[in-house]
Amino acid sequence: MNAFETLRPLFVIGSVLLAADTSLADDSAVREFRVPGPNGMTIAVRMQGPYDADVTLQVVCFFKWTPDAIKRSSGAPIELDRRLGGLITSLRSRGEFVGDDLETLLIESPAGTIKPKRLLLAGLGEESTLSLAKLERIGAASLRSAVQISATQVAFAPLLRDQGNSKFAAKDVEIAVTKGMLLAYDSERRLQRQGFAKPFGLQTWVVEAGPLFYDETILGVKSGVEQAKTAIDARDAKPYSTKSKQP
Repeated sequence: MNAFETLRPLFVIGSVLLAADTSLADDSAVREFRVPGPNGMTIAVRMQGPYDADVTLQVVCFFKWTPDAIKRSSGAPIELDRRLGGLITSLRSRGEFVGDDLETLLIESPAGTIKPKRLLLAGLGEESTLSLAKLERIGAASLRSAVQISATQVAFAPLLRDQGNSKFAAKDVEIAVTKGMLLAYDSERRLQRQGFAKPFGLQTWVVEAGPLFYDETILGVKSGVEQAKTAIDARDAKPYSTKSKQP
């Protein structure tokens, strides 16, 4: 969906390469649209694959493993796994990362494989249980994982279409993920101001979108930002604790 939604392997658009056996995309030609968010965050919608993003952390989502998972997958997850030498498939087929609800696994990217410095595998659970509420929780969980490793540049790819799922429109997926992420970040910033978390600022959250869903993803990000702002404004402004540094 509003991950790097590919058509089929060997399909190429401009210099953004979607095929499993193609070279890295030319960064200078990558399309990007930026949306300012609350708490000084910038959300960038970028037509780019999860293996080409030069970021501190790349998040990719997977449904719970099934024997035919590889058969149903195409595009970005196949190419990502290829560049990592089959790492993701090995972990999933051996039951070491099956993709249960909100299950996560952090991987250091070996030199010469993918551009992101670290890769976070995030579980979506059983495909039949996919919901917008779950996608909102995935956004929040991904943000909190980024905070734990002080990742200042994060890219996010749900990879739903690439796994054969079209239950929700790309716009709706991105509204949910963006809202969950921004609300979690607002909580993190409040904790910082009140002395319950170390200082940290996430500069950019990159939403990776394929050519068919790029414009729709932008609309979803805009709507998600507005919904998050409304929810943040409605939050109780009182300190969390009597021990808070905030007056």
